[in-house]
Amino acid sequence: MNTETVLITGASSGIGLDIARGFYEQGANLVLNARNEEKLIHAAESFGDKNRIATLLGDIGDQETGKQMAQAAMERFGRLDVLVNNAGTFGLKPFLENTEEDLDRYIRGNLKGTYFISQAAVKEMKKQGHGSIVNIGTVLVNHPSASIPASAALITKGGVHALTTSLAAELAADNIRVNMVAPGVIRTPIYGDADVDAFGGIALMNRVGEVQEITEAVMYLASATFTTGAIIAVDGGYQHGRA
Repeated sequence: MNTETVLITGASSGIGLDIARGFYEQGANLVLNARNEEKLIHAAESFGDKNRIATLLGDIGDQETGKQMAQAAMERFGRLDVLVNNAGTFGLKPFLENTEEDLDRYIRGNLKGTYFISQAAVKEMKKQGHGSIVNIGTVLVNHPSASIPASAALITKGGVHALTTSLAAELAADNIRVNMVAPGVIRTPIYGDADVDAFGGIALMNRVGEVQEITEAVMYLASATFTTGAIIAVDGGYQHGRA
C-alpha cells in the first residue's frame, strides 16, 4: 500500500499540530500550512523524518496558497489523499459591535480559505479517483450560547458546515468523501492564560476536551470509507446537557 499524503492547514499549534502528529505516527507524508513562519518551522522540526514533511507558509484566504499546497503534495510525494481544513478564525464580539472589517476577516479566514484549498485539493483527488476531506467546525453553529457572542465567526463557520454536506453530495460520484468534526471547548493555546477548565461544566462529561480527542475523530473520518456528509460533534455532551 502506498503511503498516504495528508494536507493540514493551521498546523503549527493546537489542534492542527496534534492532527499532524496523529497522521505522522500512522506513517503518512504531511504537507503542513500556517501563517507564522517561526511556528511552522518549529512544528515541522518536531517530527523526526524530514523526508516525510513539506511546509507551505501562507494565508489560506489567498487562493494561491491552496494551489501551492496541492502542488507541493504532488511534486514532493506524488499524491494527495486527505485534506484537513483546520485553519480558522474565532473571536467574541456582540452583534452590534461587529464592523465590515470584522466580517470580511472571518469570511476570508474561515469560508474563503476552506473553499479555495478544497478546490485545489479536489482537482488532484479527482485525477486519482479518490480522496477524503475533513473540515473542522464548531458545535456552536447549531447550539449557540447567549454567553458566547460570536455571530460573525459563527455565520462563516456555518458556511463551512454547509460546504461539507454540499460537497459530500457533489463529489460522491468521484469517490471523494467530505466530513466534519465539530469540537466543543478544547484545551488549546487559543485560550491563552484563561482558565479553560472553567468551561468544563457546560458539558455532560464535566470537563473540556483535549486536542488528541479531536485528532482521533479526524483520523476516523479520514479513513471511514462508507461515511460522507457526516458532522460529528466532539463536545463531551455539550449539545445535550448545556446550561
